[in-house]
Amino acid sequence: MERSFAIRASKIFLISGIGCLALVVASNNILDYQSNFRFVQHVMSMDTVYPGNVLKYRAITEPLLHSAIYILIIFSEFIIAILCLLGALQLFRHIRDDALTFDNAKFLSILGLSCGFALWFFGFVVVGAEWFCMWQSPDWNGQESAFRFVVCIVLVLIYTVQSDKIG
Repeated sequence: MERSFAIRASKIFLISGIGCLALVVASNNILDYQSNFRFVQHVMSMDTVYPGNVLKYRAITEPLLHSAIYILIIFSEFIIAILCLLGALQLFRHIRDDALTFDNAKFLSILGLSCGFALWFFGFVVVGAEWFCMWQSPDWNGQESAFRFVVCIVLVLIYTVQSDKIG
């Protein structure tokens, strides 16, 4: 197997992995809706942060907004899955083409990975962990899993954007 084919195949495999991850997460959120809905409610309500936290004015306790945000999260996860899986398929179609053609076929993959970064970094680390002080909650703290997703996505994104022109 030639080196460029192996590198391209590994990129396709990794992008597909992120797409499958997003698909499983989105599906889980629909099939077991209440589990993570309660998570969103507690984070946004800031009801489990440190007592006396002066930042609790940021809390959002409106159930309709909790539902809207949760639906937006699930929708985003499905979009990430679709973009990454379609992007991987697009790359697979061009796996034996020249480097420029293969590089140009990365658009959907890069878009999907970037959307994944936006959701799990901005949505969960910036907004959830910092704005809503999720890090203070012993029970409703998703920082660790969000960080794990972000690291995996960023590593795959960095690898993917590397040019496939060898030499």
